[in-house]
Amino acid sequence: MTLLKSIWDHPITFWALLSLPLLPISVGLSSGDPKAVHDMLHPTGEFAARFMILAMMITPLTLWLKGWRGPRWLMKRRRYLGVAAFGYGALHTVLYLLDTGAVAISGAELSKLYIWTGWLAFVIFVPLAITSTDDWVRRLGPRWKALQRWVYGAAVLTLLHWAALHDWGGIGPALVHFAPLALLETYRVARYLQRRTARAA
Repeated sequence: MTLLKSIWDHPITFWALLSLPLLPISVGLSSGDPKAVHDMLHPTGEFAARFMILAMMITPLTLWLKGWRGPRWLMKRRRYLGVAAFGYGALHTVLYLLDTGAVAISGAELSKLYIWTGWLAFVIFVPLAITSTDDWVRRLGPRWKALQRWVYGAAVLTLLHWAALHDWGGIGPALVHFAPLALLETYRVARYLQRRTARAA
């Protein structure tokens, strides 16, 4: 049992779980289908959003489910989820550039809502991923948490990016994914305001 627990708690095991979506993506890209790059755009983008949402849900889940070890276990691995979100987002971006070519940097393409929101979300994620190491946490000190709060801006932009796809045809799947996060963050804010009111009284 101790051996199984040590294997389960090992970072490599968690990274292996985070890498599982790459298996069908890799199979699809290596299939030789000329549409494979385009077809893998959506899965990579969706997993980037899913891992970002999971990472953001951990703190409110820890507050809500105090007696459950699950959120605390995830809290220790939250940065891994954030880096995985960036990794899938980077792959999504590379596939988009390969799929569209020179069109990707044209004015007509960049002016589209679902394009520039996606680019902005990715740009925000770059410094968050770079500063995800223990060394950067120590170097930045309190500023690290302030920097990480930019993830909320990235989340809003990702929601708009996903929802605006195909003339807002992606709004249903986007809301399904983001609704649990919105509910948990609402609970977190309500709890904070309740405690603030209690302290003031």
